[in-house]
Amino acid sequence: MGALHLIPDPLHLRDSLALAEEYGACLEYNDFFAPALLDDAESCERRVALYLAQPRDRSRDTLHGAFYDVTVHSDDPQIRRVSEARVMQSLSIARTLGVRGAVFHTGTIPNFLSAPYEQNWLRRNAAFWRKTAEAYPELEILMENMFDMRSDLLLALADELADLPRFGVCLDWAHASVFGETEPAERWCERLAPHIRHLHVNDHDGRSDLHEAVGRGACDWTIYDRAARALPCRPSVLIEVGPLEKQRASLAYMKENRLYPFD
Repeated sequence: MGALHLIPDPLHLRDSLALAEEYGACLEYNDFFAPALLDDAESCERRVALYLAQPRDRSRDTLHGAFYDVTVHSDDPQIRRVSEARVMQSLSIARTLGVRGAVFHTGTIPNFLSAPYEQNWLRRNAAFWRKTAEAYPELEILMENMFDMRSDLLLALADELADLPRFGVCLDWAHASVFGETEPAERWCERLAPHIRHLHVNDHDGRSDLHEAVGRGACDWTIYDRAARALPCRPSVLIEVGPLEKQRASLAYMKENRLYPFD
């Protein structure tokens, strides 16, 4: 099956690692997108050291990169400079941890339906991520849909960078369901299928991205399962819920109902 991922809780790391071991899961580190941690060099180094000290293989793990206000396509060169620096911070940490890759967001303004804006977004993102992929050839760069209303721009970027073997898409099923107003989530999956390497899943109420435990919301998980199993590549899957109680509930529901990646 595609690799399963869980978010470790650094305050209860022993319990997180025990749960991951129970299910044969990898980790996705969700610490290193927070500006407060990124700006506190001492705390950031301690957090990295904490993870490095654990006697486990991190080569299949992933890391969620900085995304708050990160707009590498901005027309403002100062905003662009800070955004690029945050991305490099994230990738530098990913390299130190020795993980498989890092997830970033598209950073689009979803209701800004302007052809020049979209052309600029595509041009600048393609140039930046190509340059970045060349600087970090050992890492996968996984671009995630966030507030995007449709899949066109993410698909265009993935097509543009299809020659880069370590650039791909992280499809967030809840984001596509809640924010993708013009396409159902299964259509996102179908259109982006050749590029999808990683999935984020959690439950929701159909209106808000609640990060609820799988099976405790309005998501139709039979549609998700059918769409995920139809993908040509067996993508890894992060159960993107934080508290261990929600992780356990999600794992039990997915296992009982044989939802992808459970066979």
